[in-house]
Amino acid sequence: MTRLQTFGIVIVAYMLAHGLTAWLITPVQALLLPDVTDFASLAYLPHGVRVLATWLLGPIAFVPLALGAFLSELMFTPSDVSQATQPVILLSIAAGAAASPLAFEMMRGFGFNLYARQPRRGHWKWLLLAGSIASFTNSLAQSTIFSQSILPGEAVTVLVIYAIGDLIGLVVTTLLLMMVFRRMRLSAARRS
Repeated sequence: MTRLQTFGIVIVAYMLAHGLTAWLITPVQALLLPDVTDFASLAYLPHGVRVLATWLLGPIAFVPLALGAFLSELMFTPSDVSQATQPVILLSIAAGAAASPLAFEMMRGFGFNLYARQPRRGHWKWLLLAGSIASFTNSLAQSTIFSQSILPGEAVTVLVIYAIGDLIGLVVTTLLLMMVFRRMRLSAARRS
């Protein structure tokens, strides 16, 4: 598979995850928890795509993640809410796309190279740790970027919701992909 094809898959996966979050999770969250922030989702599925794409591609994952996030903003965010080309949105996209590569590079700096094509196979718990670090990094960045729009008393709540949403999104996305891959292996085994 070429790098361009891989980028395309990451972009489409990001957009699908964002669409599910925008059209399913966010409306349910607004119904059940109307007082919770509009800035963050309690299950942000694209974070799982960020972590898994970074694991597979390395730091270059920033490129398809940023493109996927930009296209998702164009497709799923109503124009009366925000425009994908607004500087604050572009900064938010860049911060979100950079969070996972930064976390993986930080882990590598501490001697834990978690990228997929390493001689030593990583354990899924290490991916969750890298995803947690990425979530925390993203939460801080997004809270800072949108600080002008967040009421002072809600800053900590928004930060926590970002972190929780990213982590839940990572776990849900990972579990879904594990089920899909298992199904694919079983189907291939039956055909053999």
